Order: sequence, then C-alpha cells, then structure tokens
Amino acid sequence: MVIKDDEKPDYLNEYSKYSSLFLQMMAIVAVGVFGGIELDKLVGKNGHVFTIILSIFTTFLAIYYLFKTLLKK
Repeated sequence: MVIKDDEKPDYLNEYSKYSSLFLQMMAIVAVGVFGGIELDKLVGKNGHVFTIILSIFTTFLAIYYLFKTLLKK
C-alpha cells in the first residue's frame, strides 16, 4: 500500500512541531543558566545569584514563548 502526500498521518507533523518547541524552550533555559554561571564567575563573589536570577527569568521567558506559540492561529 502506497501512501500519497495528501494522505500522510497528521501525528508526524504534530510530533515534530512539539518536539521542536521543546528543544527551543530547553535552549532558552540553557542560555540563561550558562549565562548566569559565567556572570557569577566574572563577578567572583561566593554564591550563585546571577545563575538563580537568570534561570528563573529564562524559565518564565520559555513558558511565555510556549503560550505565545500554542495560542498563535
């Protein structure tokens, strides 16, 4: 049985869309975490203030991006 282009299963498109969205969200959070680590090294004080602040900020940014993408028509 041969599947034509217009008969391809829709779940593959949905899977690729959501997996791409997940990877983009993880990249946003990773940039914040590693950026915070580097800022903490640059400042040189004890503690991880920049890491915590940037981690929280980029997590909210990733959630905002998620909702913005999912609610887009």
